Amino acid sequence: MQTNKKQVSVLFMLFSVLFCVCLITANVLETKQLSMGLFSITGGLIVFPISYIINDCVCEVWGYGKARLLIWLGFAMNFIFVAFGALCDALPAAPYWHNDEGFHAIFGLAPRIAMASFLAFLVGSFVNAYVMSRMKIQSGGRNFSARAIMSTVYGEAADSLIFFPLALGGVVPLKELPVLIVSQVILKTLYEILVLPVTIRVVKAAKRHEGEDAYDNGINYSIWKVFSL
Repeated sequence: MQTNKKQVSVLFMLFSVLFCVCLITANVLETKQLSMGLFSITGGLIVFPISYIINDCVCEVWGYGKARLLIWLGFAMNFIFVAFGALCDALPAAPYWHNDEGFHAIFGLAPRIAMASFLAFLVGSFVNAYVMSRMKIQSGGRNFSARAIMSTVYGEAADSLIFFPLALGGVVPLKELPVLIVSQVILKTLYEILVLPVTIRVVKAAKRHEGEDAYDNGINYSIWKVFSL
């Protein structure tokens, strides 16, 4: 079935909404620290890897161009959420409001952490989409599982290598940073592997529904060509 690549389908729109919701939810959940056996993680780990899974699905079904649009859309929605949260946090509270400390803990994201988070998200997401796209061309569309896992490893590694030094450098001991980076990559990759059977079924169903199975031959991988679909 031939489709107009300048348009987006209802299914792609639903993936986009879920992608943005996951990013925003992860921001809120990041404010809680969790203990998972030997690992200490943030609550955002519960939902953030889903954004990489959606990225994989979109890149596999619709191609890098739609994934690029999705990433910038997610970035914009997340930025708006953080910006309005910071604005509300900065405004003076009503005299009867006594929960400033709790509100600030969630929405008072330090500029340094916010910038590190945004930059890490963009780099990690685009690395993930690029690796997924290139490996699909090289493999002739085979081995989706391997491509999904490898793209996550590269994407999450890029994300963590940027976020932790920028956000926590000088705050946590230098020797602890490699531990944080490696543990995050391992945990998020394990997350991808655990839900891979679901991801495979979703991708197959999306391909059948859309009648698409994109290959990015000859595409321009510039991250700035947002509307080049």
